Amino acid sequence: MENPNWDALIKQCMNCTGCKLAETRNNVVVGTGNPQSEIMFIGEGPGEQEDLKGEPFVGRAGQLLDKMLAAVGLSRKHNIYIANIVKCRPPNNRDPLPEEQDACIPWLREQVSLIRPKIIVCLGRVAAHRIISPDFKVTLQHGEFINKGGILMMGTFHPAAILRNPNQKPAAFADFLALRDKIEEICKHTQLIY
Repeated sequence: MENPNWDALIKQCMNCTGCKLAETRNNVVVGTGNPQSEIMFIGEGPGEQEDLKGEPFVGRAGQLLDKMLAAVGLSRKHNIYIANIVKCRPPNNRDPLPEEQDACIPWLREQVSLIRPKIIVCLGRVAAHRIISPDFKVTLQHGEFINKGGILMMGTFHPAAILRNPNQKPAAFADFLALRDKIEEICKHTQLIY
C-alpha cells in the first residue's frame, strides 16, 4: 500500500543535515520492516555495518536479534518495524549525544505517528531512557510493560549488550516471550510466523 506521507518522510530524512553526524555518515538508516505493523522496535543508532548497508541491526547484534525475533514468530520482513533514536552512525559507535538525539527525534516521532504501533520495544538503555523514562533501569525493569500515550512500551537488553554479557540472554529471551504473549493479547492484525 502506497503512503505518500511515508514516502515524503523517508525522502526528507535521507537529506537531513540537522546535526554533525550527517558529516561522517555513509548512509542514513531510516528503518526497516513493515510500516503497517503493530509492533515497533527502537534501538539507539546505527553501527558500522548498519551505516555501510543503510539498514538497522545487520551486524552481529542484528543476527542475534533476528534469531530472538524468529523464536517468537516475529520477522522484520513481515510483522514488525525497526528504527533507531538517531539515523546516522555516531563515531566509533559511541552513545548518541543529547543534542544529536534532539536533532533526530522528530524523524522518529513522525515514524511512530505514521505507523501507530500498539507496542514499542526499546532495545537498550539509550532508547529506553529517551522513549520510556530518563530513569528507566533496563537491568531492573526489563520486560515490564508501561502504558504511555496509549502505546504499551517495554525496555529490554540491547542485543550488543547480550553479546558482551551472555548471562543476560535468558532474561532477554523471557522478555521476548512476554512480548509474544502481549501481542497475542492485544494485536488483532499481527500474525506470528513460525
